[in-house]
Amino acid sequence: MVFNSSYQWATLALAATAVAQTTTSCNPLKKTCSADTGLSQYRYNTDFTSGSLGRWNTTAGTVTTTDLGAKFTISEQGDAPTIESEFYIFFGHVDVKMRAANGTGVVSTWILESDDLDEIDWQISTWDTEVQTDYFGKGNTTSYDRGTTVTVSTPEETFHTYSIDWTSERIEWLLDGEVVRTLEYADALSGANYPQTPMRIRIGIWAGGDPDNSEGTIEWAGGETDYSTPMSMYVESVDIINYTPASAYKYTDKTGAYTSIKATNGTTATNLSSSNSSSIVASSKSSSSARASSSAYASSSASASASASAAASSIGVVSAASASYYCSGLTIAMVSFIVGMAQF
Repeated sequence: MVFNSSYQWATLALAATAVAQTTTSCNPLKKTCSADTGLSQYRYNTDFTSGSLGRWNTTAGTVTTTDLGAKFTISEQGDAPTIESEFYIFFGHVDVKMRAANGTGVVSTWILESDDLDEIDWQISTWDTEVQTDYFGKGNTTSYDRGTTVTVSTPEETFHTYSIDWTSERIEWLLDGEVVRTLEYADALSGANYPQTPMRIRIGIWAGGDPDNSEGTIEWAGGETDYSTPMSMYVESVDIINYTPASAYKYTDKTGAYTSIKATNGTTATNLSSSNSSSIVASSKSSSSARASSSAYASSSASASASASAAASSIGVVSAASASYYCSGLTIAMVSFIVGMAQF
């Protein structure tokens, strides 16, 4: 695989009119919102070949389970099947094993997204062999130079594992267990644009090449979508490690800083700012274990279990720190990769 610049994507983005990154039903930076439901366990895995969607809600279209995994199909204009986790995680590692949809202009994507518009993304369009990584902080769309591209072989024919490892210090994007991009906290506008608040996982497909989209969006997606033949993405499994297991996460002020998030387990609550350094250490240790777990999971579930156990031990500090669905109507800027996601 080859790690490429985002020049091509940025060039195409110039052909589109950017409106906004996304929306939220309650932005905690602007008003007091309800606490986010957390994933209270350290690890959660969904095998979509088992016939169940587990703890995932279908927020748009129809998603079914098959022997190949969860099936997301676009068969007519306006289709954009999407699922979203019932819970939020607060720093963690997510592996999504999937086969991207075929068809011109159809984009397969999975993202982490928070109530205050922090976002970390993978987006796959099969018009060439490049997939895109991107991120946003607090809905800041003043520039669109954050996206990068990675070369992947036959994404519409082969199942690949697209991963994100997210800590308070840095974000890593991994393809089939190999790190292909790293973003340090300080490199995201000195932390101001660094995604750092509790997030849900969202997975879906949308037609960037829909004829009603802007010319720039259609070009970016690889051309106009032909709806005469159904186009499907399959997600075999999702493996989630939550570095801060908790029953709920609450914003204690309007800074959007990770140190302001209060994670609660049962009746006990701890503001992470009071254990900031230990949280960072625990997250960093856990991320190494998670990467090992991710690689092991691809080859052996037994090895993965062992790696997960080791990671769980290293995260004891965060687990002991006792440590709402936002609007699904996204209006996404046509930028490095988020273009046209109003349909997502």
